[in-house]
Amino acid sequence: MTDLDPAVPALVLRLDRNPFHHGTLGAVRSLGRAGVEVHAVVESPRSPVVRSRHLHRAHPRPPGAPEPEELVRTLLAVSERIGRPAVLVPMDDLGAVRVAEQAHRLAGRYLLPAQPPALPGRLADKAELASLCAEAGIPHPDTFLPASAAEAADTVRRVGVPLVAKWSRPWLLDPSTGLRSTSLVSSPAAAARLFERSAGAGSTLLLQRYLPERPHSDWFFHGCFSDGGRLLHGGTGRKELSWPPRTGLTALGRWKDEDAVAAAALRLARHTGYRGILDLDFRRDGDGTCRLLDANPRPGAQFRLFTGADGLDVVRALHLDLTGRPVPPSPGRPGRVFVAENYALLSAVASARPGGGLRLRARRGVETAWFAGDDPAPFAAMAGAWLGRGLAKGARRLRPREEPPSAGAPPRPATDTRNENAPCTTWQ
Repeated sequence: MTDLDPAVPALVLRLDRNPFHHGTLGAVRSLGRAGVEVHAVVESPRSPVVRSRHLHRAHPRPPGAPEPEELVRTLLAVSERIGRPAVLVPMDDLGAVRVAEQAHRLAGRYLLPAQPPALPGRLADKAELASLCAEAGIPHPDTFLPASAAEAADTVRRVGVPLVAKWSRPWLLDPSTGLRSTSLVSSPAAAARLFERSAGAGSTLLLQRYLPERPHSDWFFHGCFSDGGRLLHGGTGRKELSWPPRTGLTALGRWKDEDAVAAAALRLARHTGYRGILDLDFRRDGDGTCRLLDANPRPGAQFRLFTGADGLDVVRALHLDLTGRPVPPSPGRPGRVFVAENYALLSAVASARPGGGLRLRARRGVETAWFAGDDPAPFAAMAGAWLGRGLAKGARRLRPREEPPSAGAPPRPATDTRNENAPCTTWQ
């Protein structure tokens, strides 16, 4: 096992409200198994990750969409509870971008990669990423930045349909707008209408050439980089099932070497001087070129796929690097499989591909997102919450529509409108 410093704790930070984010659990387990005291900022004490035996303490997430000042106050308060400097591991783009921007205010409390404070935001910003790829000579889908609704419509007429529409900074989207971070537009009018909602989206709309999904076309890279874009640990993998199908997160992935993907990842890190953990998504187009679609300046949810024979992964590599310890070369294990049990089952059923299903043949083992023999409680909590959510959705669909009350009828009792996902104030 890699020799992490047990005197330096870690804080795993998640700001999104997804209770089924298995990457957070993966980070808690990875560091906890190595003897590190692990803390986590999560959305609720009912989150499955709170049940992990490897988690020392959970801390409440700031309410609402945390602004920088509120996030800094929260992190400083958590630091007081921890009592000594800790390695900080953001698990979503909002956290990674905000923490990098405020790193100077967190100095002395948290150990963070030394890099330009705006760099994680540039990588996560889909418009900025297109520019970085052009500078570094990295293949990327043709990308257009319309300056008006009329120009958006004209781009669709000129390039053809479908086009992929993306908001450049999806972490700024307000869920109440109903806008999706990524969607397909199939007409000039649809592109114009979407552009007209730019103010509510909080960032720039871009249009991107659509790359159709093909068998074995989706790839990803996870790596941890030190100063100068030097790779400490990483690997390339192929996405075999996703949820939602064809466009979503990795439900089943396989560690498989792909030189073009690795070369592009190294080029991007060296060109930008990025330091820390980087998660990249690629799609192979019709001529065989792997094009970079997205960059995430933090661990991807399936990062534990790339666990070396000695237990090293990108989160452990980050802890070693930030505590001044050497990161030894770790023997790779191509052929390993990662399975997110809940999403893989849904994807296998929904995809209904000939010969599809969960083929788990792996030369070097299977890494499951939720189930672990030494830590079974999170899987049980996830399964119960997942089943409960499914039953609730089914009940809502089966419930007959109510007839409007007749004139003079007494008013119905008020409905409980509390948000089931609102953060709780009681913490263990």
